Amino acid sequence: MRQGDGLDQTRRKYYVSVQAGQILEDQGAAAYELEIMANEHEFIRLQELFEELSSMDELQTFHFAKTPFSPASDEEMNYGYDSLIVQIYRLLHEYGTESTKRHIEQMGLPLHEATMGGGAEDESIT
Repeated sequence: MRQGDGLDQTRRKYYVSVQAGQILEDQGAAAYELEIMANEHEFIRLQELFEELSSMDELQTFHFAKTPFSPASDEEMNYGYDSLIVQIYRLLHEYGTESTKRHIEQMGLPLHEATMGGGAEDESIT
């Protein structure tokens, strides 16, 4: 992160619901599964992935409602969704509290780029 880009570098605690696609500042605002510590840039990055995931959900719903026998297989459609979920969990692991990191590690997700076959833009967690 470059200095002077106008984004706050202070890390704050956020409460995340992957199921709802929400990142909350207020612990009591809604149900959440995970806690993270993120700065403004990291928050925005994660929020963008949740928005992309939501858009993909809508696209898949529209696609299958309109063309249930499309040449695009369920596997092809699900790969993009699964890839986004893994990207989200990679960031949640990176930004997560110790308890969040342990929880994600126990889920058995492919948190390292090599196991998912991700592109150059994917970041692995070490």
